[in-house]
Amino acid sequence: MRFSHIDNGGEFDWNKSSALYAKYRDIYPDEFIARLKNAAKIKSGMNVLDIGTGTGVIARALYGTGARFVGVDIAEKQIDGARRLAKEQGMDIDFLCSPAEEISFPENSFGAATACQCFTYLRHEKLASKLFDVMAEGGIFAVAYMGWLPYEDDIAARSEELILKYNPRWTGCGDRPEPIDIPECYFKFFKLETQEVFPLSVPFSRESWHGRILSCRGVSAALSNEKLEDFSREHMQMLEKYAGEKFTVKHYGAVTALRRL
Repeated sequence: MRFSHIDNGGEFDWNKSSALYAKYRDIYPDEFIARLKNAAKIKSGMNVLDIGTGTGVIARALYGTGARFVGVDIAEKQIDGARRLAKEQGMDIDFLCSPAEEISFPENSFGAATACQCFTYLRHEKLASKLFDVMAEGGIFAVAYMGWLPYEDDIAARSEELILKYNPRWTGCGDRPEPIDIPECYFKFFKLETQEVFPLSVPFSRESWHGRILSCRGVSAALSNEKLEDFSREHMQMLEKYAGEKFTVKHYGAVTALRRL
């Protein structure tokens, strides 16, 4: 994949990160999941579309609500991971490999839709219209994001500095707590329902934080195998020097809900 507004046009491929993603990206705290659930007004029996589902983290986290999920992602290996994890966990979730903007479902198929950590990759003009078609009137489209805070957390800052050393084109750096920016095109079809930003403290071990960083877009999805090996070695050396075996990393969460007109 390549976008002019992401990583200065550098190429990345989520398929390269899929194994790491499946192992290390199920990290959302209960508070984050609860806020997303409440914003989207997800309830038992509802049909929910999870856009950019990756390995199905959000669909699996909210499966206990009794809602019926369909997860969509453009990366085939991500979908393979999602299907495997759902099967291992005894969850009946449908996963579809497709660009979100090209899905084909009947009108009024979904009472809610979610998009977590993927909003920047979407073609918004086309997606806004598509969601209007497939969602029921009054349905909620909830957009969510969780990011580490390099200006508030030393380990996050050191990891980010190392990513930039190996991949100077990476633009996923420098997060500060802020609401999700919703392009104007959505307001032809939706109105703003709720918007919130909140602090989170996320627990990690050295291994799980190392895996979280390796699964980052600017690392395993973009680096050559040789550079990835060098990065991995240097990052773990940094953690052994500056981090305990168990620690927390300061993050923030943001959730914005739009109601379909």
